[in-house]
Amino acid sequence: MSGAKKAGTKAGTRPEVGERPAPQETGGTVMALDLAPSPDLSPEMQAYFDKCREKIGFVPNVLLAYAHDSAKLEAFAALYNDLMLAPSGLSKLEREMIAVAVSSVNRCYYCLTAHGAAVRSLSGDPVLGEMMAMNYRAADLSPRHRAMLDFAVALTEAPWTIEEEDREALRDAGFSERDLWDISAVASFFNMSNRMASAVDMRPNRAYHGEARGLPEPGDA
Repeated sequence: MSGAKKAGTKAGTRPEVGERPAPQETGGTVMALDLAPSPDLSPEMQAYFDKCREKIGFVPNVLLAYAHDSAKLEAFAALYNDLMLAPSGLSKLEREMIAVAVSSVNRCYYCLTAHGAAVRSLSGDPVLGEMMAMNYRAADLSPRHRAMLDFAVALTEAPWTIEEEDREALRDAGFSERDLWDISAVASFFNMSNRMASAVDMRPNRAYHGEARGLPEPGDA
């Protein structure tokens, strides 16, 4: 072994002890595929992009990723807006909690970053956002929210195991039949979105990383 060099080191050099990782690049790249946005986006989608810039300051990269195909972009945006923003027995925060719990199981970098920011923003609680991303079971949740996330995660991990007793647990927690549909639809949508984002290495906008991370002062919460 005296003449052999250790794997991962160059001859005549020593590994750097306590070496820091390089700063991570978080801006500029939308995804790994080289697909240019379509020049034929409809006036409605152009207006939607403008509304995003006005409201949040940027166009989410997920929309830019879909923008190479106008029809798929419009279908994605319509379904997302209906599931996440339309009137429902589930609050917007509850729907975002489902999105993050599902994305945590699937380890989806894009969705955890973007929707983790939404949970922090809607709840005003960055700690809740971290718990949803890492392990929702660590959070002090109501029976309603625990049942909701347990169902969404079970549907993600082993959808073939869902039985009437799982649906009954949601009813017992106070959810209506329509709420059961909406929980299932949101969880299913993000299972699809997670896989698509991972398949093309979709990258979240830099702004999401720092959004709504300030803790309230003691006594203000």
